[in-house]
Amino acid sequence: MIIKNLIVNNFRVFRGVHEIDLAPRTEKKANSASPIILFGGLNGAGKTSILSAVRVALYGRIAFGRGLSTPEYQKELDALIHNGVGISDKKSSIELVFTHSHNGIESEYKVTRAWERGKRDKLTLKQNDAELTQLSYDQCQSFLTELIPTGIADLFFFDGEKIADLAEDESGQVLQTAVRRLLGIDIVERLRNDLAIYLKRHDAAAMPANIRIQIEKLDKARLDAEHEAIALTNEASLSRAKIDLVAKEIDNAEIELSSRGGAWASSREQEKVKQLTLDAERKELEKLLRSEIEGDLPFSFAPNTLKKLLTQLSEEKAAKQTNSFNKELTVFMTELSWKLTAELGDATAAIKAIENSLGERESNQKNTEIKLDISDRELSLIESKINVQSPASFKRFDNARTRLSEVEELIAALSVNIARAPEQEQLETQLNNVKALTTKRTKAILEHKEKTEAAKKQYREAIDLARKIQKLHDKHKVAFNAETSLVNAQNAHIMLSDFSEQLTAVRVKQLETEFIKSYQKLARKDDLKLSARINTTTFDVELIDDKEHAISRKALSAGEKQIYAIAILEALGKTSGKKLPIIIDTPLGRLDSKHRDKLIEHYFPEASHQVIILSTDTEIDESYFNNKCFKDEISHAFEIQFDGATKSSSLKEGYFWEQNSKATLEVN
Repeated sequence: MIIKNLIVNNFRVFRGVHEIDLAPRTEKKANSASPIILFGGLNGAGKTSILSAVRVALYGRIAFGRGLSTPEYQKELDALIHNGVGISDKKSSIELVFTHSHNGIESEYKVTRAWERGKRDKLTLKQNDAELTQLSYDQCQSFLTELIPTGIADLFFFDGEKIADLAEDESGQVLQTAVRRLLGIDIVERLRNDLAIYLKRHDAAAMPANIRIQIEKLDKARLDAEHEAIALTNEASLSRAKIDLVAKEIDNAEIELSSRGGAWASSREQEKVKQLTLDAERKELEKLLRSEIEGDLPFSFAPNTLKKLLTQLSEEKAAKQTNSFNKELTVFMTELSWKLTAELGDATAAIKAIENSLGERESNQKNTEIKLDISDRELSLIESKINVQSPASFKRFDNARTRLSEVEELIAALSVNIARAPEQEQLETQLNNVKALTTKRTKAILEHKEKTEAAKKQYREAIDLARKIQKLHDKHKVAFNAETSLVNAQNAHIMLSDFSEQLTAVRVKQLETEFIKSYQKLARKDDLKLSARINTTTFDVELIDDKEHAISRKALSAGEKQIYAIAILEALGKTSGKKLPIIIDTPLGRLDSKHRDKLIEHYFPEASHQVIILSTDTEIDESYFNNKCFKDEISHAFEIQFDGATKSSSLKEGYFWEQNSKATLEVN
């Protein structure tokens, strides 16, 4: 298998469409392609997105772990849609192109998985550019899972930080699954199961006659139920096709109806109702406008004049108050003069002084002409109308006037629509046609539902009958008869059990040998001199030191666990003989410099025919990038660059220092 191309669109940190060439190139070698495709990026740039895209494209829901519900899967997919600055598109897709050999024939497959926020993903599969339309979503997913089982993929598409978990798996379940699938032992198990079914079918030959007759009747009834179920399923399929056909006829009829003005006619009555409602509103608005014009509204039309009026009235009010006071003061002065003359005898000087003061006061008073002479109550009413009532009236008037303008525009538009719509009688034929087709579709839907339910019922009945037959077999099971074919089948069944055990033992021994070779190649000189024993039943790996003492894997350092896990993976690949690409994310994170040197020189160049590495600049740094053993095996490299302004990443061919070197050469 070779992954040739990966196209991501609005996926995680990648904004828009990014096409990534992953096929190993032959530029550096004349006879073979360099296996390593290197991705460099700082933390958060999007390296893990490459690995995630491959896994999601191939496995969908299973890529996030088993037991995920549909809403949980949808939530995971929604989280993968790019959400950068200025992005409104809520869609994402992944396209993966790879070659795969099956039964000696190599084919090119193109997997496309696309989804929208809140909607189920769509999966399409092409083989040699021909879409496999006969496969449903679930069948496509099953096909992909069979091509590369998830139990195998987990050991070839992995995160370097997490793969050390393999070292801590004391149950042996991960390794057992990998060994059985990679080494073909699971095929032997399937063959044993097939033989068991064959033997069961012939088990009834030695049963009592009455039991055999009962089983034959049940089996005939089961076959009849299965045939009936198949016939009903075919009829349901025809009903489904009929529904689709009628739906197309309805679409055509609705297009014809629309072309004749049906869209307008269908809403004609609604438009008329709206028009009547708007007419009533228009009359109420006009009534309100007239009421405001007849009321306090006119006071708001001459604000400057009314302001002068209020000033004049205020001044007149003050003048009248002054005049009234002066009159009362005059009467008081007359009385005062009499009193002063009576008491003082000669009060001429005092009276003169008072009269001079009063005269001076009057000369300083403003002389306002009384023109309007209104009462204080009338002044308060006028002030209220001008300052309070007229602004409120104007606001109501302005709102009504604006709404009236909108209503008149809506009425005009409705009038155009109503005038445009043909009369109902003119569309009678088209409307009746659509109605008849709708009735026909409803009938087909009911028929499809009825046939489908009937088929399910027959299938359930066939399953129940099969269970009854199985119970009779189990209850009355006796020795197999001596027919040659049955004896051979029985012997083959026993032989396969022995063969499975022996094959497992042989393969596990090979795995132990390959593990030791790989570990010794990757370990430092001062590491433990480890060998391994693998239990052929539990598949638990027991590590043995050079003194034949068992070592707990928990005692290994993080780096040693990673080296152990990588050695197991390499041993599995070599023992199986399968050619699958390897994708490694964060390959050197837990390792010290000596362990890193070993992987750079002895693992990555030899791990597989295609090795995709996702690294930071501190893992595969400039010295490792220029290491001859490593660099000669690099087909091509990409740098993932993150743009903080758009919160998105893009890819450029070349690695960190490789791009800098090119830029320097161009300047010089």
